[in-house]
Amino acid sequence: MTALSPRLTPRLSPRARFRRDWERNLNWLAVHSVGLALGVIFVLPVLFVLLTAVMRNDQAMTASLWPTEWHLENFVDVFRRAPLFEYFANSLLYSTLATAGALLSAIPAAYALSRLRWRGQNLFFMLTVAAMMLPPQVTIVPLYDLWVRLGLTGSLVPLIVPYFLFDAFSIFLLRQFFLTIPRDYLEAAKIDGCSELQVVTRVLLPMAKPGIAATALFCFLFTWNDYFGPLLYTGENRDHWPLSLAIASFRGMHHVEWNLTMAATALIMAPAIVLFAFAQRSFVKGITFTGVKG
Repeated sequence: MTALSPRLTPRLSPRARFRRDWERNLNWLAVHSVGLALGVIFVLPVLFVLLTAVMRNDQAMTASLWPTEWHLENFVDVFRRAPLFEYFANSLLYSTLATAGALLSAIPAAYALSRLRWRGQNLFFMLTVAAMMLPPQVTIVPLYDLWVRLGLTGSLVPLIVPYFLFDAFSIFLLRQFFLTIPRDYLEAAKIDGCSELQVVTRVLLPMAKPGIAATALFCFLFTWNDYFGPLLYTGENRDHWPLSLAIASFRGMHHVEWNLTMAATALIMAPAIVLFAFAQRSFVKGITFTGVKG
């Protein structure tokens, strides 16, 4: 019967197969319509930047959205007009050190809030949540006065050092992920003679790689795109400008040459897009499991 079953299956006519495939495609579009709409909304600005980046200057920002001539040399001209390599190094230094500092300070704090029991734990967690909700403009005046007194304004130090001390969002995100890790693994390690530090380094951190990757990616992208902080602390010292601040002044320096401005914007976006593409799986997994337990 098994060998004959394929012969007993009725063969569909071309019209019936077309109708069946058409219905499947409609169902797929209906299910993914919201995702497709959001994807188009996010892709269109990027496409606009890329197309404008290869236009002539007189065609950029006009009603003509498709380049009449393709000028790929615009991506080379931006390096001739401004020291983008220096700005890129500043952004990379700022984002890398800030991300490392956020992880170094957040991992012990998140472990203490999620796996240890001590007096004032709930109060400290509520203060961490409150710090997330506090607008940065509230604390920026006393912090700026502090860095001025220390003589560190005009550099990236005031932007990097706070991440080594306290980053509320990173602590909160890692705490929520640590809560999803079964306590049995940690207790088994302690029974085997591991100290708290060994439990963290040998058991917790390997199991928390997706959450750590998500936290690192959030911090890196935030600092890479940060504009307010560099504008406030680096000021007129162009030697310490990151890309976010440099691109804002690029437009004024070159009399609003939109094709070159968009070419520089595309070059600045590229590292963030590549980083997200490589870390997408860990990022999604980290976000999925974060917050399962309160």
